[in-house]
Amino acid sequence: MDRDSIDRLGAELAAAADAAADTAALEAVRVAALGKKGRVTELMKGLGAMAPEARRAAGQSLNQLRDRIEAAIAARAEAIRRRDRTAKLAEEKVDVTLPVRPTAEGKLHPVSQVIDEVTEIFAAMGFVVAEGPDIEDDFHNFTALNIPPEHPARQMHDTFYLAGGAGSNAPPLLRTHTSPVQVRTMQAGPPPYRIVVPGRTYRRDSDQTHTPMFHQIEGLAIDRSITMGHLKGCLEEFARAFFESDQVRMRFRPSHFPFTEPSAEVDINYTVENGVVRVGAGERWMEILGCGMVHPKVLEMCGVDPAQWQGFAFGMGLDRIAMLKYGIPDLRTMFEGDLRWLAHYGFSPLDLPSFGQGLSR
Repeated sequence: MDRDSIDRLGAELAAAADAAADTAALEAVRVAALGKKGRVTELMKGLGAMAPEARRAAGQSLNQLRDRIEAAIAARAEAIRRRDRTAKLAEEKVDVTLPVRPTAEGKLHPVSQVIDEVTEIFAAMGFVVAEGPDIEDDFHNFTALNIPPEHPARQMHDTFYLAGGAGSNAPPLLRTHTSPVQVRTMQAGPPPYRIVVPGRTYRRDSDQTHTPMFHQIEGLAIDRSITMGHLKGCLEEFARAFFESDQVRMRFRPSHFPFTEPSAEVDINYTVENGVVRVGAGERWMEILGCGMVHPKVLEMCGVDPAQWQGFAFGMGLDRIAMLKYGIPDLRTMFEGDLRWLAHYGFSPLDLPSFGQGLSR
């Protein structure tokens, strides 16, 4: 085992490493040289039988050989990685100057479209979007909204109660309306407020026009001199903008809600032509929302002085007005996940509602 033979072996193994075409071939070179039965390993096993002086010289030469081979293998491995990466980048490159290829386009659900349309309308009036949790407590969902303990809305047949609560504490529940966000907004800071609250709500109901989960939007405006006239003008402007017709008329009927006083239900005029509902035409009336001036007790519950502040609130079902505007006959089909239905009623995700381009397609 002289120096010349070690150098020749080193040159041979380095050349084999440089010639490896891929990582598998390079690994074979490594095993043949440095594996348990590799050529360098076998030489190092023979050191034990040598005289001390010869063992020292041979060991130094073999260590240098091993380092040389490891360096050659590492260099070739890096070269292979760079080559493969370059080839992959070349294969996957995209020419951004090419025209866009036609692709199958996903559709935006009508409810998502209507949420965007409604919030765009109210944003133009100065309202901002507020959000809150779907799981609520009794205070925010009922008590703070002046809903008494004996009110039917609190009963099990209307409300989804969850496990929890002990003693006098009422169990948590799935919110039955988006009004708790109004309470949280008023508790979070001083007035004035001008918010809209789109979101999911939950009630025990299911038929052609009701589902256990549905979508609502609440509106709240609190200031020092807001009147019922402001509420009427706000909703009339909304109806004309949303249904995209100046012929939409609204009728306000006295009603009762625990959280507003006075309260009203609002109807819009419509007609039916060839089985299709046309809003803004004819003399028939359809109820679409409830509204009123915020009850002083609600303001007090939320820490707002009713002697200085007053305002209005309104709420409507987003699913229902989506059905009216886009001719959807059955509410339940909106939640079945049928791609054929979505292809028919859906919207382009890039066609965002705006007053400049039109709210809907």
